[in-house]
Amino acid sequence: MYNGMIAPIVDFPVTGTIWYQGETNCIQKNGLAYTGKMRDLIEGWRRVFNNESMPFYFVQIAPWSGGSYASGQLPALWEAQCATLKIPHTGMAVTTDIVHNIADIHPRNKHEVGGRLARWALAKHYKSKEVIYSGPLYKAMKIEKSTIRLAFAHANGLKARDGKSLSEFQIAGADGQFVDADAKIVGDQVLVTAEKIKQPTQVRFGWHKVANPNLINGEGLPASPFQTENWTGGTGE
Repeated sequence: MYNGMIAPIVDFPVTGTIWYQGETNCIQKNGLAYTGKMRDLIEGWRRVFNNESMPFYFVQIAPWSGGSYASGQLPALWEAQCATLKIPHTGMAVTTDIVHNIADIHPRNKHEVGGRLARWALAKHYKSKEVIYSGPLYKAMKIEKSTIRLAFAHANGLKARDGKSLSEFQIAGADGQFVDADAKIVGDQVLVTAEKIKQPTQVRFGWHKVANPNLINGEGLPASPFQTENWTGGTGE
């Protein structure tokens, strides 16, 4: 594929790359390995195009109800994609909110996907200070008695997309058994609790293959799924 499709164009000046792929990695059970694969791809293309800082903006693949994904592999891939944000000059468009048919592995609303990729390019490469380029990305947590406080990057104006209570937050104690949680926005942070969990240790959000959570920022951009136990993701700041 490289020899046929990339090698012939490496002498052309390329400003940046956009990338939308990862479904096969879930099927082949190597979701968490995706970060290393992406690093090899990005560094390799930057080398052959002779541009060490060539922007590389990618799409966090969409939720899908199909049976081909191995158990837990889609959330693992999402984490690996978030971890790819630690590579300089990268960006990620989240798509959990624009899937109209969860049984379609390829969401049809590519216009919105393209718009979200364009936000990264405008803000990061073309230095447009007015453009909000990312939805909330998990940054840190703090345990406060029976509550876990979550901090995010890109969190200005946190709210629920549908005006309802925040959805798809779960919380667990030392035994790692998750239960559905209540989540409340306080400023640019989220407080997570559950009556059954008195000594919480971790939280997860949208952590399943048909995730459609409703947390967004003031620009209407969705929060990426995450889990807090040894999280490896970046924030794109």
